Amino acid sequence: MLDTLMLSRIQFALNISFHILFPTITIALCWALLFFKLCANATGDDTWNRIYRFWVKIFALTFALGVVSGITMSFQFGTNWPGYMAKVGNVAGPLLGYEVLTAFFLEATFLGVMLFGGNRVSNKVHTFATLMVAVGTTLSAFWILALNSWMHTPTGHVLRDGIVYPESWLAIIFNPSFPYRFAHMMLASCLTCAFLITGVSAYRLLRGDNKPGPKYTLKFGLTAALILAPTQALVGDFHGLNTLEHQPAKIAAMEGIWHTEHAAPLLLFALPDAEQQKNHYSLGIPKLASIILTHDPEGEVQGLNEFPDAHPPVAPVFFAFRIMVGLGLLMILISVLGRWTLHRRGQLPKWQLRVLLGMTFSGWMATLAGWYVTEIGRQPFLVTGILRTREAVTDQPAEFVWISLLAYATVYLVLLTAYIHTVFLMARKASVLEGYSDAQPTKREHSAEQKSSAKSKTFNDPSREVQP
Repeated sequence: MLDTLMLSRIQFALNISFHILFPTITIALCWALLFFKLCANATGDDTWNRIYRFWVKIFALTFALGVVSGITMSFQFGTNWPGYMAKVGNVAGPLLGYEVLTAFFLEATFLGVMLFGGNRVSNKVHTFATLMVAVGTTLSAFWILALNSWMHTPTGHVLRDGIVYPESWLAIIFNPSFPYRFAHMMLASCLTCAFLITGVSAYRLLRGDNKPGPKYTLKFGLTAALILAPTQALVGDFHGLNTLEHQPAKIAAMEGIWHTEHAAPLLLFALPDAEQQKNHYSLGIPKLASIILTHDPEGEVQGLNEFPDAHPPVAPVFFAFRIMVGLGLLMILISVLGRWTLHRRGQLPKWQLRVLLGMTFSGWMATLAGWYVTEIGRQPFLVTGILRTREAVTDQPAEFVWISLLAYATVYLVLLTAYIHTVFLMARKASVLEGYSDAQPTKREHSAEQKSSAKSKTFNDPSREVQP
């Protein structure tokens, strides 16, 4: 039977896993919307305006789910982890407050103008509103990642009677892991957005949609992925070296290194065995882990034996890391192949479009895998070296946590299914509206077009059914 500690950890993991899906899209999608808006302003091509109107509806839907899930996640600081705020609330509280004051209010102020102001304000004001929402989403990520990074590499504080007090806010915010974690997360968001845009565009093209819009966005998404995926690999390497310096136990778990060794191999696959402290069925490249981590083929890499009772569980960190890296390499391969084919032929064959469709939400999977590496790899601490996880958990009975966990899981499953269905429903509706498609709409589609046209009243109303 799972105890309160494990159930609370599972529940928070469920909440953060669901919540992070949506900011991962909106952080970058708003900058993509700004790009579409600037292209429309610069070229005068109304296709970019139609692209903007289509994707701003997906942004609005995603943003709403991100806000709702973020609120429920914050409740758990009081219901499941009261010891967290009791000990480090002097740091965590202000950082969360800064996120609301500088980011959320900024987004809320200009979001209405961005969504509904196309025909009510000038084009310059509407473009500025889009910029401000983009800045707001990035600021939100800045503050949340500042807090999360501080929990991994805490600096700028003092302990008095077991309570953490801030001493230098600059040192707290710009702690040793923050620049790497922030860059890594921003690139992850951009890659998630790029493959979402590419996948939805591929879906529309597979349905015979020959409008300019999906062709423009397919090229945009593939070009962005081609640039971002290799850049993410480079930043990830820097982030790994920073983690080796400040959290060597996490690196040891990621690499499956049980005992300190020289010339450590890079394990492509293995089955970690915590009881015997060894790996079964190992398949690795000799000395490569030492080369990557120490830049020396004979370099020493610390093993988990150096951190008794202070290292994370190995198997989830080990496998999540390989999923993340594997998906990253797949993204590089697909973006290179897709962009090269598009450059040579001007269009993609159906099999490549199907591959891109399958990769629509690949950014979600890679991001989740990365977060599991990050957060499970911090265990057994909530705040490294300061607060252990078991010290912060509630004393409520496990039965109470079971009830809320099952409720969250049910609601999140319904919402996630509805979200994915709605995204592709929007794409299907876009495939049959407007007059650019070579295929003639069916009678049912024509009827839907007439009804939707009657509802269209404003330039940027998310209910408007004018599609790229």
